[in-house]
Amino acid sequence: MPHAARPTVTLHDVAAAAGVSVATASRVLGGSARKVAPEYEARVLAAAAALRYTVDAAARAMRRASDSIALVADDLTTPSMGMVVAAMEREARAAGAFVTVSSTMGAPERQLETVRLLRALRPRALVLTSRRFMANALGGRLLKELLAYENEGGRVVIVGETDMAFDAIGFDDFGAGRSAGAFLAETGHRRVAIFAGPRELRIVSDRTAGFIAGLRAGGVAERDIRTVHCLVSRQGGFDAARRLAAAGMDGRQAVLAVNDIVAIGAMSGFRAAGINVPEDVSVTGIDDIPLAGDVTPRLTTVALPLAHAGAEAIRFALGEPAGLAEPAGLAKPLGLAEPAELAEPAKSHVPRRLVVEGRLIVRASTRARA
Repeated sequence: MPHAARPTVTLHDVAAAAGVSVATASRVLGGSARKVAPEYEARVLAAAAALRYTVDAAARAMRRASDSIALVADDLTTPSMGMVVAAMEREARAAGAFVTVSSTMGAPERQLETVRLLRALRPRALVLTSRRFMANALGGRLLKELLAYENEGGRVVIVGETDMAFDAIGFDDFGAGRSAGAFLAETGHRRVAIFAGPRELRIVSDRTAGFIAGLRAGGVAERDIRTVHCLVSRQGGFDAARRLAAAGMDGRQAVLAVNDIVAIGAMSGFRAAGINVPEDVSVTGIDDIPLAGDVTPRLTTVALPLAHAGAEAIRFALGEPAGLAEPAGLAKPLGLAEPAELAEPAKSHVPRRLVVEGRLIVRASTRARA
């Protein structure tokens, strides 16, 4: 014969039995950091044991949402984003929070839908990672959703370019490109190909402009710089290299790739075509993903402090002071905009802006030309 179900014991029952308030009982049984007088703590624990009270795990899980940081990223499959997310998770765990991750593939409608869903779960902070978040996107609907979330007590941090008045961390893509271009010019390269991605991507246009600026400052003639648009992928770099090799290299002594993945694909394409790197052509990338130091030859690149940017985004989200734990010269705070310049109404705190800079790492995929 089945037993009758045991009556559910609530926190109110425990508090009444112990002769304390519900708030006091909750602090004792919920593991709160706030101290409770020893005599009250003993009474609550004794009452809970006598009543065989068990904590509502579902309710506790809902409360833990306030300890979470929700990350909204474009594409989680890229090595550079993997470095950013891993750093965010480590920093959040060290601070006693946890990170949930959503991917939107950079589609504005999916970004908006994801933010709406996350807002309902009330995380402590939202960290949006994308190369470009603008106030006028989707007619301002994404901005409106983010402002409503902050007005409810949340915190928004953006990793990437933005004109919104939220804390933001950006990357000096133009400066990274200029550093790579200047290095090739200084090492005697005079006919250079740039393997860029789609023109409409801001990261592509900024890095390409930087490449050209660095080359031109180093004495490379504009007519000797050729820009090849390809997919921003290993296959894109491979195909671009094969096409250049099939055209007899057109006298090109070097390739500047928009990122390390394209550069690594280009090296494979040249190898398949019988072109040696760096004897026949030098190859340089940007990002310094882990694979850059493992390929043969090891890739010359401009290292962006991706992991440090991810960790700093979590520090912004938790309200800690700005400043990268990185050698001098890798990060610089930007001047903050005056309220009249902001894209949205004045807020309770002045948004912080930080731009992280890259540094050139010379490896075996490049060599000096006569």
